Amino acid sequence: MPQSPLTVAEASSTEKAVTYDANHPYHLNNSDSPGMTLVNSVFDGRGYPGWRRSILLSLSAKKKLGFINGTCKSPDLNSGEYEQWSCVNDMVITWITNALTKDIADSVIHSKTAQELWESLEQRFGRSNGAKLYHLQKEITSLVQGNDDVAKYFTKLKKLWDELDVIHVIVCCSGPCVCEGKAKLTKSLQDQRLIQFLMGLNDIYTQARGNILMMNPLPSMDLAYSLLLQDENQREVYANALNI
Repeated sequence: MPQSPLTVAEASSTEKAVTYDANHPYHLNNSDSPGMTLVNSVFDGRGYPGWRRSILLSLSAKKKLGFINGTCKSPDLNSGEYEQWSCVNDMVITWITNALTKDIADSVIHSKTAQELWESLEQRFGRSNGAKLYHLQKEITSLVQGNDDVAKYFTKLKKLWDELDVIHVIVCCSGPCVCEGKAKLTKSLQDQRLIQFLMGLNDIYTQARGNILMMNPLPSMDLAYSLLLQDENQREVYANALNI
């Protein structure tokens, strides 16, 4: 029995179609579209380290990191895979530009590849410099608890520390460390940040802060944070009991 025109067309389409495994970088889910946003925050030129990490995590989850780090290179123009590579490359470009303000997006929109676009952003915003270090350190030293609870105050401080870690170079031993220098350096940094955290607390935590500073050696940040939360919770329980 001769095939109908529709069946022939479907067969022809099936022969040309190339399917990729879900783990293949060329694979696109049904939910992937040019209008999709990778991250909640739009990059406006500030806070690049945090925004950068969010983009990298999202692209890694979608197995598309190769399009910006150069490992997923363009196939030959005559290759049967070129069309799909080009499609995914354009998709990654739109995802990243959707996470940029219009001014920044307009400055990179003519990039031919996602890797070229990403390298442009890295060169402009990703390089460590004295100005960034200065402003981060200034924000850290001037940050105080104010009207925030302990959790919110710590979150603000932790975010600044994380940004600082991204651009700050820490010198360590090359190869296995036998002098305990790395451990001592890590402990020194932890103690420094613990002191910064305690300095910014409101005076209502004077006793709890004093108890933490009396510990020898100084406790970890996690332990100090837990002790302050307990103090805060006890204070709230006592205040609620008085209002009954």
